[in-house]
Amino acid sequence: MTNRTYEDLIAWKEAHLLCKWAYQHTTSFPKHEMFGLTQQMRRSAYSVPMNIAEGNARRSKGDKRRFLEIALGSLEEFHYQCYLAKELQYLEESAFKDVKPMICRTSYLITKL
Repeated sequence: MTNRTYEDLIAWKEAHLLCKWAYQHTTSFPKHEMFGLTQQMRRSAYSVPMNIAEGNARRSKGDKRRFLEIALGSLEEFHYQCYLAKELQYLEESAFKDVKPMICRTSYLITKL
């Protein structure tokens, strides 16, 4: 039985899109947030596809599950960070409304892995 590469996983593809979204939308954050919320959002966002990729490479179900759980945790962190950015008016309401379904879909897909 051969494993699919992580790039074939729909969950990884969605997480990758979310990561790119984070980088695009945090470029306009205030400069004083460069080492604060901007960096944290980016780290949370790239942690999701990275952990899916690493989990996919693991052979035991327990190892795979652990990395997918880390991905879900990072996704929830990212969700809150988006919410905070909206509340601080760094992120427009429309951008938050766009990203929320992306987060939900990615969470669902990771859970189904």
